[in-house]
Amino acid sequence: MGLLGILVGLACLMALAFRGWSILILAPAAALIAAAFAGEPLLAHWTQTFMTSAAGFVAQFFPLFLLGALFGKLMDDSGSVRTIADFMTEKLGPGRAVLAVVLAGAMVTYGGVSLFVAFFVLAPMGLALFRAGGIPRRLLPAAIALGTSTFTMSAMPGTPAIQNAIPMPFFGTTPFAAPGLGVIASVVMLAFGLWWLGRAEARARRTGEGFDSRSPGIVGPSGGADSIAVDDLTIRELASTAREFDPAEIYRGKRAMLLPPIAVAVLPLVVVVGANFVMTQVVLPRIDSSFLAEPRWGATSLAAVGGVWSVAMALFLAILVLIALNFRRLPDPRGTVDAGANAAVLPVLSVASLVGFGAVVAAMPAFELVREWVLGIGGGPLVSLALATNMLAALTGSASGGMTIALDALGPTFMQVAAVSGVSPSLMHRVAVIASGTLDSLPHNGAVVTMLAVCGCTHRESYLDIVMVAVVSAMIALVAVIVLGSAFGSF
Repeated sequence: MGLLGILVGLACLMALAFRGWSILILAPAAALIAAAFAGEPLLAHWTQTFMTSAAGFVAQFFPLFLLGALFGKLMDDSGSVRTIADFMTEKLGPGRAVLAVVLAGAMVTYGGVSLFVAFFVLAPMGLALFRAGGIPRRLLPAAIALGTSTFTMSAMPGTPAIQNAIPMPFFGTTPFAAPGLGVIASVVMLAFGLWWLGRAEARARRTGEGFDSRSPGIVGPSGGADSIAVDDLTIRELASTAREFDPAEIYRGKRAMLLPPIAVAVLPLVVVVGANFVMTQVVLPRIDSSFLAEPRWGATSLAAVGGVWSVAMALFLAILVLIALNFRRLPDPRGTVDAGANAAVLPVLSVASLVGFGAVVAAMPAFELVREWVLGIGGGPLVSLALATNMLAALTGSASGGMTIALDALGPTFMQVAAVSGVSPSLMHRVAVIASGTLDSLPHNGAVVTMLAVCGCTHRESYLDIVMVAVVSAMIALVAVIVLGSAFGSF
């Protein structure tokens, strides 16, 4: 009965979440269903297991959600993201529209800009480029996905994405874990994605298919596809579990009328990556962190908190630089800051609720059967970790939520098996992050739904191309990392 309860709770969570029900209600309800089937005390699991685990996630990662959302909103309202998009448009032009969209998305998201902020800037830019280049509109969501939701989220060394931060406390790693393998995975994803999109574009030209202008496209906050994406409550609920920015805050605050020059726009992104590297490689290794072992600091270690500190400081310094360079351009600095801060609240609580659900499931006696099954999968700990993360990310529709559940429930076990097998924690880190960004892209994934809405496309038109560039490319890269890591170790 215990295993049946886990499956029933998970099925209810997945089915109703995909219909836009709030995960804040669904996650504890699903957890209580699992506990009821197992005959476990319901209130104790809700207040002691669920809430303790959810609160722990918020305590650990809310600084990154907060600073990441704030940085993304400031980059948007200062006009910096639009400057970068315009720069790519000017340099590459309609003849290389797909490449322009991909590179613009990669630049801003690797520099720390939230995925949803990038969507609402890249979509109008992409629509204009695709229209001028005669490229089918249906390929635009896949081009945006390739640039924003693949290698810059899970593979590039030092990426400030929350997905890259989550494994750090579990494995004692840094944002630059397994940098060589991360670069190889990034090249695989980018190369495969561009090949597929180039092939699709060429086929469309041969058949005479051009840009479909049936939809008015994106016309701003007063109407159009982007307003539908912002105002639709179902999209908002799905989006809040998928990424770290609440799309309802996109048009809160005021955007700059005068755009900054490209050097000013790019500098905060450089600060994020550079400060992250300096903190990880220079500053933190030299500090005396022995005080962290004291009970007042949680009896922890630098390995457990250093990665989060590095990313948080990098984002904080970039925010200071961004404000200093663009303060006069921001029409309403306080409104922008408030909107950015508010944009972090629903996502962090939504993912924390998923983590609480996972903690209750892991506490069920029947979960031992799941643990034994996962560890019994052939191929070693890397394959087991990849499959567990993949499945949970797919079932929850959230890369961050699925990965955290997997690591909360199985992380210590994986570390023990890896230690016996001689597998590096850095390699485990990179495998977990890449695996989380594969099957999370289900048709009802919040990022997918939002991306289609802002581009004015449907699942029928565009989802196959999204699968190829965001799922298949990541799967190939994951296999490459596991094979290379198993043969040569972490590098």
